[in-house]
Amino acid sequence: MNHQQVRTILEDLENGALEIDEAQKQLVGMLQRAPFEDLGFARVDHHRAIRQGFPEVVFGAGKTPAQVAAIAKSIVTAGDTLLVTRTDEAAYTAVSEVVPDAHFHAEARSITHGAETAPTGRGTVLVAAAGTSDLPVAEEARVAALALGNRVKTIYDVGVAGLHRILAEHENLEAARVIIAVAGMEGALASVIGGLVRVPVIAVPTSVGYGASFSGLAALLAMLNSCASGVSVVNIDNGFGAAAVASAINHLE
Repeated sequence: MNHQQVRTILEDLENGALEIDEAQKQLVGMLQRAPFEDLGFARVDHHRAIRQGFPEVVFGAGKTPAQVAAIAKSIVTAGDTLLVTRTDEAAYTAVSEVVPDAHFHAEARSITHGAETAPTGRGTVLVAAAGTSDLPVAEEARVAALALGNRVKTIYDVGVAGLHRILAEHENLEAARVIIAVAGMEGALASVIGGLVRVPVIAVPTSVGYGASFSGLAALLAMLNSCASGVSVVNIDNGFGAAAVASAINHLE
């Protein structure tokens, strides 16, 4: 039972295309489905969309290709959107055997299916990346935000080493409803953007940088200590986490 199916039923009920009894029958039928499916090695949460508005997302790292494929099949069979993060081509090969229309996003290290539906978010999620080395994390955020039902725009290679590059994107910054700022090194991009806009900024520190960056710790601490208002921070390299928060904001009525 996914949120789009529920939304469609409620919209049909509101505009008179569906009678109350039939709408109730369809909703009850969805709710009666088992809340999770026990695969032995995993329990796939089929009621996640009811509670949180989006189906269970699969963290691919540490799972075998066969395990990822079995979970993916369960999610897609239930009619839900599939999003697998931190995965690889071996897992995609296994998934494509049971979900033939699945897509592999190599740079984002993600697999999706059913993520091409019309966006349900109210505005645009803008993903800004400081440098090309930050793109794997930025792409994870972009692919995840799309799968979560958002319109997404990107502005890449706009780090503070050339401040004019981000200033030239002021129109896109102003048009966004929420911004994801991805940066390694000293992590200053989030503070710069936070000082230019009135919308929430979600900062993602990356593990990009030289020795004193301490694998992203320097960027993390800089973002946590940002003097710009409205900047929140997720964990190092957590593009999906940033997309999840951005999507929640973008779906607020």
